[in-house]
Amino acid sequence: MTRFPILFRPSRSPGGRALRPAPDRGLPRARRPVLAGLAVALGLFGSGAWAQAAPGKVDGFPNKPITLVVPSTAGNVNDAVARILGQELQAAWGQPVIVENRPGAGAVTGTKVVLGAPKDGHTLLLTFTAHVQNPSLIKNTGYDPVKDFAAVSEVALSSVMLVAHPQFEAKTVADIVKLAKAKPGELAYGSYGTGTTGHILGEQFKRAAGLDLMHVAYKGGAPLVNDLAAGHVKFGWAPVGTAIALVKAGKLRPVAFAGEKRSALLPEVPTLAEAGYKGFEPDAWMGLLAPAGVPAERINALSAQIQRIVHKPEVAQRMRELNLVPVGSTAPAFQAKLASDLAHWTGLIRELNITAE
Repeated sequence: MTRFPILFRPSRSPGGRALRPAPDRGLPRARRPVLAGLAVALGLFGSGAWAQAAPGKVDGFPNKPITLVVPSTAGNVNDAVARILGQELQAAWGQPVIVENRPGAGAVTGTKVVLGAPKDGHTLLLTFTAHVQNPSLIKNTGYDPVKDFAAVSEVALSSVMLVAHPQFEAKTVADIVKLAKAKPGELAYGSYGTGTTGHILGEQFKRAAGLDLMHVAYKGGAPLVNDLAAGHVKFGWAPVGTAIALVKAGKLRPVAFAGEKRSALLPEVPTLAEAGYKGFEPDAWMGLLAPAGVPAERINALSAQIQRIVHKPEVAQRMRELNLVPVGSTAPAFQAKLASDLAHWTGLIRELNITAE
């Protein structure tokens, strides 16, 4: 069995000191047992029976190592997916793939690394929903999330869900609304950080239902769901990947999903739209971008590879084990989604007057 090691480059600041990680605002940290399983799964990838014909090189591309920049910390679900993609790209094209974690400023630090990279397709950004939220949350990011980048492929979807402590008296969305209206200003919802998708959805829900709720911002999904399970906060908006283990263990009760349709991960849980609340449809996503200006034929070659990789049954299964829904879209489809999501989140964040600073 042939194995293809992924090179790892720790994040460093220009002065040589390690960058301090910032909480992710899109897809959350994976559960540690899941990542342990992933490490085993990666060892199974090679040139065995699963191999499929890979799209060839285009005009000699790639002709040097490829760097996948992940704007979040090592061990994060985004990092895990980057290593899956890197392993597969390396096997297909025979060039080393470097996964470089560059956390900081809510994904802005890593994004700027790719923004300033040579426009040759050898430096890519594996990012998430915060990419199109940040310009409205953070002053002077220094880039346009759509115009300054070329979409390669939407890799996977996740979801944010409304969850509650099992003993919380409100069982449904309607129950929460009724209880909150009976106790204005007395109830609090939790999110996994100020300016995160969970915070934005929480404020959107308050407005849509006409509620007076307090907000408790945690530093990440793990402390949020742990406090929810302990009953310190009664309900909140959590990433499905972070909450699902506690849901399946009966320590959290799922109430509803944000998203266009029910999640394949918990298909029995209704959406907010089913509960009568529209406008919560955009899912959280993870996608691959290149800096604008990379030749179209190279973008197309990269996109074809990512589509092939994500649609492989073994890779799709690894993603489901990370509580993701594999997508593997075309470059034009992802470019259109970026533009649509930017318009959606920009309008919503401004209406709700939310900032991450």
